[in-house]
Amino acid sequence: MLDKSFDPAAIESQWYQRWEDLGLFQPSGKGEPYCILLPPPNVTGTLHMGHAFQHTLMDAMVRYQRMRGRDVLWQVGTDHAGIATEMVVSRQLAGENLTRNDLGRDAFVERVWQWKQQSGDTITRQMRRLGASGDWSRQVFTMDPMPSTAVIEAFVRLHEQGLIYRGQKLVNWDPVLKTAISDLEVVSEAEQGSLWSIRYPLSDGNGYMTVATTRPETMLGDVAVAVHPEDERYAHLVGKTLTLPLTGREIPIIADAYVEREFGTGCVKITPAHDFNDYAIGQRHGLPMINIFTDEATINDAAPERFRGMDRYAARKVVLAELEAEGLLVEETPHTLQVPRGDRTGQVIEPYLTWQWFVKMDDMGRRGLELVENGQVKFVPPNWINTYRHWLGNIQDWCISRQLWWGHRIPAWYGDDGQVFVGRDEAEARSRAEAAGYTGALRQEQDVLETWFSSALWPFSTQGWPDEAAMAERGFDRYLPSSVLVTGFDIIFFWVARMIMMSDHFTGRVPFHDVYITGLVRDKDGQKMSKSKGNVLDPIDLIDGIGLDELVAKRTTGLMQPQAAKKIEQATRKDYPEGIPAFGADALRFTFASLASHGRDIKFDLDRCNGYKAFCNKLWNAARFVLMNTGDYVAGDAAAPVTDSERWIVGRLSATLAEVERQFADYRFDLAAQALYSFVWDEYCDWFVELAKPALQGEDPVARRSTQHTALVVLEAALRALHPIIPFVTEAIWQQVAARLALPGDSIAQQSWPAVAVDGETEAAGRGIEWLKAVVSGVRGFKSQMGLSPGREIELLFAGGDAAQAALVERYGSALRFLARATTLTVLAASDPEPAGATVVAQSGDQRVLVPVAGLIDVGAEVARLDKEIARVRAEIGKCEGKLGSESFVARAPAAVVEQERARLADWQGQLAGLVAQRTRLAG
Repeated sequence: MLDKSFDPAAIESQWYQRWEDLGLFQPSGKGEPYCILLPPPNVTGTLHMGHAFQHTLMDAMVRYQRMRGRDVLWQVGTDHAGIATEMVVSRQLAGENLTRNDLGRDAFVERVWQWKQQSGDTITRQMRRLGASGDWSRQVFTMDPMPSTAVIEAFVRLHEQGLIYRGQKLVNWDPVLKTAISDLEVVSEAEQGSLWSIRYPLSDGNGYMTVATTRPETMLGDVAVAVHPEDERYAHLVGKTLTLPLTGREIPIIADAYVEREFGTGCVKITPAHDFNDYAIGQRHGLPMINIFTDEATINDAAPERFRGMDRYAARKVVLAELEAEGLLVEETPHTLQVPRGDRTGQVIEPYLTWQWFVKMDDMGRRGLELVENGQVKFVPPNWINTYRHWLGNIQDWCISRQLWWGHRIPAWYGDDGQVFVGRDEAEARSRAEAAGYTGALRQEQDVLETWFSSALWPFSTQGWPDEAAMAERGFDRYLPSSVLVTGFDIIFFWVARMIMMSDHFTGRVPFHDVYITGLVRDKDGQKMSKSKGNVLDPIDLIDGIGLDELVAKRTTGLMQPQAAKKIEQATRKDYPEGIPAFGADALRFTFASLASHGRDIKFDLDRCNGYKAFCNKLWNAARFVLMNTGDYVAGDAAAPVTDSERWIVGRLSATLAEVERQFADYRFDLAAQALYSFVWDEYCDWFVELAKPALQGEDPVARRSTQHTALVVLEAALRALHPIIPFVTEAIWQQVAARLALPGDSIAQQSWPAVAVDGETEAAGRGIEWLKAVVSGVRGFKSQMGLSPGREIELLFAGGDAAQAALVERYGSALRFLARATTLTVLAASDPEPAGATVVAQSGDQRVLVPVAGLIDVGAEVARLDKEIARVRAEIGKCEGKLGSESFVARAPAAVVEQERARLADWQGQLAGLVAQRTRLAG
């Protein structure tokens, strides 16, 4: 028997390891394949709310598809996270007064591997706690031998095909990490700065041009000033030169359509080595590239000697002081600008001219767009294809090198004469060098490949490519393309598009058929979760609970500013005065599923978690009731439903299952969750259990046996339907129910998706029970409104309607007496007047259900209440009529708004008619 109280911690702690030991998460090899790729989280990371949200949806899908008989593979794994992991180990070394250079490359990489072994499985343990049913026996780490081989092979092939090259271009440069970083690792936020206007003298001494800049130190690298080709103010100056202040260099005045004539003075300084837009202009006009920064963002030898060695911001102060001294600084004005900062260091990112490795993307981009446009890859929701199109339509060559030591080292070797030889290993590189006539020493490239390069190969590197034996063993032909990718919109560019292009290029296949794009998880007020705001929620804390003091310490640790820490502490103590209770994994998962609407960010509120914990508790208690009332049930003694309540609940189960199947097919997890919630809470627990009590506790052995069977069978089917979303509590209950039904199997996860057949008799019973529910609900609502006890006995009168409706009164008389506490049921003849002092509590078609109120309520007080309500409804009618009578409202308001107002008017008028009729009966 189930424990008296529902305790998620006790339930959830025992089942996951058993599932894993039973091998339930491994592909069956039977049925149609269904594969999902886990977006590999950082090996040094922890589970955050975005992970928990997406992993819940993925797990719901794979559990559902296993039950549908599919051959399911959820390919899991982790990413080596080059920058993040190297930073973690570098900080450890700093605590020992060491740097990576003190250790040397090999020793440093070994130290990283040690750290990975110690802490690298944190997030996978947390995924298990959430219930993620991935195939851990096939888990892949991007630095494992198999994917590493794929990375080297892909690089070499692309180089051989002329698609990878080494070149000098602008990249996002972090001067603290001293490496290029991707756009995804740059966070641009509005900050208050200044805009300086500076005079650039014409070389012929006949005046000057005024330019404006937010970064005056970069003028040391200016190579031109640009104006719009149609700007008449400067047409006569195009082709002439200016003398660049502080340097004495002459720079040309050029015309380029990029310049906005209306912005500022219409003159723009061009610094190709320090601005991406300027770089493009420089390319168009063949301008020189003068880089004035070192890799630490200090001034280098390309600038005048007096600035060399200065930090960029120290140089700014000197530049401004000298300009002012020479009378060339016109003004400084406040200016809000978007400042790019590295997401890990917080430092301002520099566009930096440096040698890097790139992948040519033009042809691949066109092919990647074609694969989506022709439907081979489908976005859900479909509007995200526009984001994909925009990026591929403006694609640039991909910088794949990083100045790190942790990662896949680029398989390129340099000769003393600067020649570059690419090979799968040094022996192959040397062979190619010798074939080219070079026999000197070789040194390997120091840079590693960015993490997104290995991630782009994830769909096929995890399936053994390019090793044919490994591909056969891991099911390359069976699981590629995968079925669906679940990911966020923020990495459509960085990961989704590149997987599509790389998979097509190397395998001739798309990596997945569907891309389901989720929203972001935000706090209850719609704010993005961030440590600086103190509104981050840890999913493990929601599952297991956390005390207030521990939560405060967790949110404020590491904050540099005491004021910010104090503010966050105060807000936390206000919002969570008792800490965060343990909701359990099932409640958290149900919350995520219920919030997973298409195209919307998730406003996460703990009240929802509490509500779905209550749902699990409701399910638990209903199961206990059923189990306690079926102790003498004989397994295998199946009985066809004999009562209408049984037929009705079977019909509702059938309709619910069909609805859930439709919503899973459309990735509408919110609607699937809603359908299951409504069936279990509203129909099975609230209605069927009540309707079943007379039979379960009565003297009719046939009705008792049949109702026992139906109660168990429907509960068992509901547990299977709920299992993909709430696996733990459904498993715990199913074990008890399955034993009562003598079902085979060690786990609910091994069971098939439920299927229920219905017939005409089921549908007729359903209509009758819906009538019964309407009557009982009306009576209960009346009692509640009048302040009467639910157990107060009443009389029921049935007026109007046809013979079929009258027959329902007789058919469900015993149920009405039990559920509505009705002492007498009277069907009035068509000629019988409706008695005075009776109020309508329900209506079905033409049939009205009335309760005589004499002796039940204070009629005078009820008439007064009705008068007050009638006045309120008439006021609302007046408002609607006023709007609809206004020509300007009808003419100017959207058609949908006008139609909504008309519908509101009709609704209020209907309510008024009912209230007036009710008052007339009471007062009469």
